[in-house]
Amino acid sequence: MNPLPVACAVPDEGPLSQRRFDEPAHPYRTPFARDRARVIHSRAFRRLAGKTQVFTERYSDHFRSRLTHTMEVAQIARSIAVALGLNQDLTETLALVHDIGHPPFGHAGERALDEAMRQYGLRFDHNLHALRIVDHFEMRYLKFRGVNLTLGVREGIIKHSRDYTPADHPELDEFFLDLRPPLEAQIIDLADEIAYLTADLDDGMEAGILSLSQVRDGVDLFERYYAPLEHEFPDAQAKLKFNEALRRMLNALVTDLIDQTAARTHEHRLTSLNQIRHWPERTCGFSPGMEALRMATKRFLYQNLYLGEELASAHREASDVIHRLFSWWMEDASRLPAGYAAQVGESGAARVVADYIAGMTDAYILQLDHELTGQSHRNPGPVTG
Repeated sequence: MNPLPVACAVPDEGPLSQRRFDEPAHPYRTPFARDRARVIHSRAFRRLAGKTQVFTERYSDHFRSRLTHTMEVAQIARSIAVALGLNQDLTETLALVHDIGHPPFGHAGERALDEAMRQYGLRFDHNLHALRIVDHFEMRYLKFRGVNLTLGVREGIIKHSRDYTPADHPELDEFFLDLRPPLEAQIIDLADEIAYLTADLDDGMEAGILSLSQVRDGVDLFERYYAPLEHEFPDAQAKLKFNEALRRMLNALVTDLIDQTAARTHEHRLTSLNQIRHWPERTCGFSPGMEALRMATKRFLYQNLYLGEELASAHREASDVIHRLFSWWMEDASRLPAGYAAQVGESGAARVVADYIAGMTDAYILQLDHELTGQSHRNPGPVTG
């Protein structure tokens, strides 16, 4: 792999290091390193420990939470940034902040909250909500609301996983919607995919929903590494061979992403951040062969884990809880805590109720549902995220 030109990386000083509210420079930390600390010390980041990734403690207390998943994404993303010569502090910060906008119950909860909002002509989007968290809801400073992150981190929150159009979101015009995000932001969604594809195979096996034979037959990328291990270590524990094959699978995905991204920048002579931004498509990505293997793995997980009957009841319960509480507060917004009720006049009841629900952990929303509506809950089991 040839390293990327230095000018492709986001510099520590420049327009993307600027904040909404001026602050003096720190004597020994870069602006993006300060952002990383602000994310880690935020309440929203801490709450990720109580938000489901895929499985709850009904199965085991060894499964990933949204927080431990985020830490795995950060480790992978930083490794990629190091290999490519990108801004490591910015990359790690974006990885740590990428999921703080998720409501309880993972993507099942997000779908339910979005459905509830649509009744009022609104939508719920976890990226946009994450920006609201760092700009508005986190209150740690005397001089301003939010945690005053840099423009580079705020842009990455919005654009790391999808593109927004200026026509649909004029309120986001400060984030260069007509340009591609920097490579540091482009990395995050792919590091996220690598982390959850391999982790969900691991947790699915641990939960007993997936079997080794099922994974070997259905995931070609996994079998590519498991078969030689079976031949070389026939008497070794199957779990250890599974772990080793999964580790090699993860490493193969990361290595391919690094090599392919470097190759694209050299092939198209992309030697600066400005060129990366103006390129007609995102530069980061897998080779065609690895992309096919990645998509096949993703299809396997959807067919055998995420959409399986084992998770269906948990999906329904998550949706029911969110719809029920959303309706309960919409019937009478004065039932909201005083701080939220005070915002209804300015933001509207639907947005405020969604903001309140989105900040909850799984356990807290289940407790509230029981206390406020009288519903009883078993441990809700797995909820896909």
